[in-house]
Amino acid sequence: MKKVLILGAGMVVKPIVTYLLEKGFEVTVATRTRSKAETMIGEHPSGHAIAWTVDDEQTLSDMVASHDLTVSLLPWTYHLIVAKHCIAHHKNMVTTSYVKPEMKALDAQAREAGIIILNELGLDPGIDHMSAMRIIDHVHDKGGRIEEFYSLCGALPAPEAADNPFRYKFSWSPKGVVMAGNNDGKYLRHGKLVEIPTRDLFKNPFRINFPEVGPLDIYPNRDSLPYRELYGIPEAGTMMRGTLRHPGWCESLDAIKAAGLIGYEEHDFNGKSYADMLAMLTGAADSHNIRQKVADYLHLPVDTYALDSMEWLGLFSEADMGRGKTSAFEITSDLMIAKMELGQHERDMVVMQHIFRASYPDGKQEIIKSSMLDFGTLATDTAVARTVALPAAIGVEMILKGEIAEKGVHIPVLPGIYHPILDRLEDMNIRMVEQYGLPLSENIQ
Repeated sequence: MKKVLILGAGMVVKPIVTYLLEKGFEVTVATRTRSKAETMIGEHPSGHAIAWTVDDEQTLSDMVASHDLTVSLLPWTYHLIVAKHCIAHHKNMVTTSYVKPEMKALDAQAREAGIIILNELGLDPGIDHMSAMRIIDHVHDKGGRIEEFYSLCGALPAPEAADNPFRYKFSWSPKGVVMAGNNDGKYLRHGKLVEIPTRDLFKNPFRINFPEVGPLDIYPNRDSLPYRELYGIPEAGTMMRGTLRHPGWCESLDAIKAAGLIGYEEHDFNGKSYADMLAMLTGAADSHNIRQKVADYLHLPVDTYALDSMEWLGLFSEADMGRGKTSAFEITSDLMIAKMELGQHERDMVVMQHIFRASYPDGKQEIIKSSMLDFGTLATDTAVARTVALPAAIGVEMILKGEIAEKGVHIPVLPGIYHPILDRLEDMNIRMVEQYGLPLSENIQ
């Protein structure tokens, strides 16, 4: 029986544990809180839970050595440590995280060790890569060109659960969601480089109407430019990766950012209220009538929607925060987590859509759309947990069965990897619906 080590027991881990146990693998889940792993494993005789922390490298080395493959679902900053132990012990590795330059630099060592380190095998990154490459390769096989490509994804509450002013609830790494709001954006559109500094990230979002969901806003997802090379589409004059949100999120986060509420600088907040924090961040003399003072600071009408969101969150409250030395980011994100968690029986959803404009040697052009809508609940598995964990689970199964022969550091853009994974996901009702031959009017305007 092949043995799989899973590091971490966060919000997206349970489906990979269940899948691998059901497929007959022996699974060890190592995490700080052993009870979380035990809950995921249940009474399954092939499942094991270990209490472990990332600073215990000797135990990590021993665990890697005694398993056939390691899945790191730890925060991305720890993947490099895990990878080095996998190389040392000649053991394959899978992650769902972006490949950082330091990980890519291990390619030659991984090849020499005879292993694959397969990264970005989740949802975004993951299913986005694989479903995009299926269409790109199809167009190229017909002699066509990808002129424009928009790749859009969001992990969101279902419409009926989007019932707060932000129209958002957390179903995965809460701090990571808020932290991503401090990114810059960079993409190519109609041959022109568009660079969005972090202060403007949520300004002027694009908008699409997604079937069964309604209007969704789009803001840039980091740097899109490397994906022309990764996807083999140097011809593309438009390359944009975007994040999808219900309307309400972008304007609310734009105001919160502008007020300094997700900044990382530490301050002494002893004895301070939320209103005091805002007064300090905006340079107001005191917290009296703080909503008006914040409106003036942001050059917004006092009755604007974004200030309603901030008030609902509790940011204008005179209540003592009970905090010491910390950052506004920690305080704001903790408030959001406390008030915006997905309810046990509420549905979350994953929405993904690729939009291509393809051209062909005979002069024909078409819009191609590839779309996915998946729902889940905390009571079962969330949609985000399913769509992050199950691609990784299938990849683990394929590696251990010898169905992936590549060695080195990879992402899933090769046909021998993405075709079978997408096919098996469809068997679990996770599918991208492809539409070809759409008119040019179906493109993002």
